[in-house]
Amino acid sequence: MTAAGRPQRGGLSIGAVLSQLRPEFPDVTISKIRFLESEGLVRPARTSSGYRQFTAADVERLRFVLAAQRDRYLPLKVIKEQLDAAEQQEDVPRASRPLVAVEDEPVRPFAAAEFEPDSVPRLTAEELLSRSGIDRAVLVDLEQYGLIRPGPAGFYDPDAVVVASTVRAMTEYGIEPRHLRAFRASADREVGLLEQIVTPMYRQRGSDARGRADEAVRELAALSVTLHTLLVKAGLRNVAGG
Repeated sequence: MTAAGRPQRGGLSIGAVLSQLRPEFPDVTISKIRFLESEGLVRPARTSSGYRQFTAADVERLRFVLAAQRDRYLPLKVIKEQLDAAEQQEDVPRASRPLVAVEDEPVRPFAAAEFEPDSVPRLTAEELLSRSGIDRAVLVDLEQYGLIRPGPAGFYDPDAVVVASTVRAMTEYGIEPRHLRAFRASADREVGLLEQIVTPMYRQRGSDARGRADEAVRELAALSVTLHTLLVKAGLRNVAGG
């Protein structure tokens, strides 16, 4: 038995997985791995005592997810779709199927379906802190600068976890929440522009008017995020090129 109380040959512990990933992804944390598990990106087995048991294939999935986020800025939903599609290739053994994030691949346009409203779990501040790996002082700053906004009842949605985790990673480069107010202002301006376009659609009459307006919102949101991503990518390419 190990110090964690699990059989030696029962698989990798979450700490062992962290040790394997850290050299390539210095900002990864146990909280990040747990969050990716909660989002269905990795599905480790569990012992009868509830301990996680990661396989080499699980580590490969995590490495793919982290690389896709870091190098290609892909949302988790898209990454999960790619992983699920790879698993459906039944003619290729899972252990031998490579999961490689192609850095030079053009940015994939966001799909309108990714902006479908759905029922999301509500998180307390403690759950948000645990999943994102930030401390309460950072959360206060994120709220102060409008990067995270709790709901009326004081709860947070899962997107707040991703925002917090992203900001935490950016702090490794000396960036503080106060430096990110421009991101909030830019997002608010984009939302304001789209609101001007779709508000008249919601005022139209007809049984399917709201459905058409909802569809337009999702499509415009996808186009807006895609354009923003491409512009940032192009700008950074110019920076890197000197």
